[in-house]
Amino acid sequence: MAGHYYSKRPDVEHNRKKWTVSLRGMQLAFVSDAGVFSKGGVDYGSRVLIDCMDIPEDATVLDVGCGYGPIGLTAAKLATRGRVTMVDVNERALDLARENALLNGVHNVTIQESDGLNALGSEHYSVILTNPPIRAGKEVVHRIFEQSYEHLADGGSLWIVIQKKQGAPSAEAKLQQLFGEDNVELVVKDKGYRIYQAKKSFPS
Repeated sequence: MAGHYYSKRPDVEHNRKKWTVSLRGMQLAFVSDAGVFSKGGVDYGSRVLIDCMDIPEDATVLDVGCGYGPIGLTAAKLATRGRVTMVDVNERALDLARENALLNGVHNVTIQESDGLNALGSEHYSVILTNPPIRAGKEVVHRIFEQSYEHLADGGSLWIVIQKKQGAPSAEAKLQQLFGEDNVELVVKDKGYRIYQAKKSFPS
């Protein structure tokens, strides 16, 4: 388990890489390393999510399973008057995310260790983003959905990316159970990836 990207302390040898990529029309630089998710470049699923996620300028955003930071740091660039919290269980990924925030001049971020949303207390967010750790198992992924519902402000949105062959149907069913069928939208289908937006209703 310790070699997996969802481990607290990956035990694989370091192999740092640095590259630049265009995300939402912005050039961002990233340093990655062995033992983190998609170490060789921003993965396709994250790119699809980044391309379509709706981040208001004043949003309070949470990126769950942030890795070395592409989703959360792009969101922070878009939320010019907002704040982004980035969490991961992987200490190596968190160190890289902090390094990449500095590298890209992103200061409206808080980067902290958390297993899912366990360490976030009673904080609420207007937008939650996740490319969930599918290899950690369905139970872990669905727990992230449940915790996200609890931590969303009324009227807020959860955005997820998931592959059809890696659990999209059960993920959609779980989101509908939590948020209500009418509040879950399949926003994008792209090369087997699915982007869902689930909106938390205002109390009636």
